[in-house]
Amino acid sequence: MLRRGNARTWRNRTAGGAAATLAAALTALAACGGGGHEAGGTGRGSRAAGAAAAPPPIWITPAHGTHGVRPDRRIVVTAQRGTLRRVVARADDVTRAPGRMSRDRRSWRTRWTLRPGTVYTVESSGVDGGRPTSATARFGTLRPQATFGIADVTPRAGETVGVGMPVIVVFDRPVLDRAAVERSLELRMSRPVPGAWRWLDGRRVVFRPRRFWPAGQRVALVAHTAGVRAAPGVYGRSDRATGFRVGPARISTVDVPRHRMTVRVNGRTVRSAGISAGKGGARKYTTTSGVHLTMGKADPVVMSSAWMGVTDREDPRYYRKKVRHAVQISSSGEYVHAAPWSVRAQGRANVSHGCVNASPEFARWFYAQSLRGDVVTILGTDRPLEWHNGWGYWQLPWSAWRAGSALKRPVRPSRL
Repeated sequence: MLRRGNARTWRNRTAGGAAATLAAALTALAACGGGGHEAGGTGRGSRAAGAAAAPPPIWITPAHGTHGVRPDRRIVVTAQRGTLRRVVARADDVTRAPGRMSRDRRSWRTRWTLRPGTVYTVESSGVDGGRPTSATARFGTLRPQATFGIADVTPRAGETVGVGMPVIVVFDRPVLDRAAVERSLELRMSRPVPGAWRWLDGRRVVFRPRRFWPAGQRVALVAHTAGVRAAPGVYGRSDRATGFRVGPARISTVDVPRHRMTVRVNGRTVRSAGISAGKGGARKYTTTSGVHLTMGKADPVVMSSAWMGVTDREDPRYYRKKVRHAVQISSSGEYVHAAPWSVRAQGRANVSHGCVNASPEFARWFYAQSLRGDVVTILGTDRPLEWHNGWGYWQLPWSAWRAGSALKRPVRPSRL
């Protein structure tokens, strides 16, 4: 029967029944190598039967023949004498597990957690006083009671987005060890910029750069979640990789008191048009001020008074309309959309129920240009956008955003 865990006690056993049992177990696991000499043993603690041996020059953890290894443990290879030349770890003899060699070449360890229910083979070589050394180990990770995975990632793979776009990761079950999961989320960028993750709840975590993305940026997310322990007995079942591109810096400003919307692309004004915003008088009719992001668009969108509890057609507040060229900017029902019925008010008065009403021509143009994650900043109302309303994440100052990280530190992305 194979040993569980990472115990070292078998090194101290003498030959006999225990040695015979271990030999049988290693054979069952398709063990590699069989020497007991210093330069070529099978990892930790090889020795000739009944005889003491010098510690092996290379030590591998987990030990050769171990099964039931926790996937959130790392493979560690240590040169107890001399230095390491090369270490290769493979999952199921196929997929190579990435690792890092120390500067002094005395140790090597895997960068990420291990895949559950997988057999790993580790092959190492080194040199000790001019003599070549080597060690090999083969072990298996446990099959967990339960697993978790990534249910959804925003943006979509290959999508081109605006400069304010967040990265939203949704898990298929609650995460208790948020720090472990957050640590597994690697970001790579063509132009690395600082940012931070913030947990919205146990299933959702969001990345936001400190400042808007540079136009033309390429971003890749590699979630090394396979083997990450999210809760007792719950491990990540697989990794996930995706990527997106940032488009031009399209930043619009809606000046509610002046009834004007101005669109700038890469710092240059490209359009300015009269609009009509929320008529006010009540909070529900007041357009929210702050940094909004475009969340999606549709043509048409059916808008009705049901959002404020009015469904009776006889009620003077009742309405139900098909709205053309609608670009969503919050979760509370705010859009930039065509409003041919209020063209006379656009540029002169605010008469909407909270949306930004525009002429059919301008709304059509804005709709065609818009990418998810474009910035729409609204100024001049007494109702601030809540940071958790839609993608209002830029409403939080950087220090407050960063405080929502389980690791309490910004992300340092690698270069793509």
